[in-house]
Amino acid sequence: MIPRVRPLGGEDTEAALSLYTALTLGPKEVSAQAFHDVLGHPGSIVFGAEGAGTILGMATLHLLPNVTWGGRPYGLVENVVTHPDHRGQGIGRAVLTAALDYAWHKNAYKIMLMTGQKRSAKGFYEAVGFSSEDKHAMVIRNP
Repeated sequence: MIPRVRPLGGEDTEAALSLYTALTLGPKEVSAQAFHDVLGHPGSIVFGAEGAGTILGMATLHLLPNVTWGGRPYGLVENVVTHPDHRGQGIGRAVLTAALDYAWHKNAYKIMLMTGQKRSAKGFYEAVGFSSEDKHAMVIRNP
C-alpha cells in the first residue's frame, strides 16, 4: 500500500533530516535551518510519503518563473529519496508523481531533474516519463 503523500512542513523537520542522510551521494550534513529555508522559499515545495509513523520518501520541487514560454514556470526536481528499508514499494514514484502533478497544475511547461551517472536511478526516472533525448545536463560546482 502506498502511503499518503502530502506537502511537508516544519513539523516534519526531524523525519526529513533523517531521510536526507539516505541520499546515496553528496554531503551527509543536514541542517534544520536549510530545510526551513527550502520550505519558506517561494515556489518550492517538498512532498513526503507518510507511513509507519514517519516520512518514508520525499521529493523537492522548485517552480521557477521564465521570461519565455509566455512567462510560464518550469520545474526542477531535487533530492528524490526513499528510506532504504522501503525501496521498491512505489514510494519514490508516489512522491515524484505528486510533484509532477503539482507542477502541471501550476502550468509548468517542463520539469527537469538530474541524476548521477553512478546511481542506478536513470531507469526509474525514465519509467516515470523523463527522457534524456532533448537535453544534456551539465554541472559546475563551486570549488
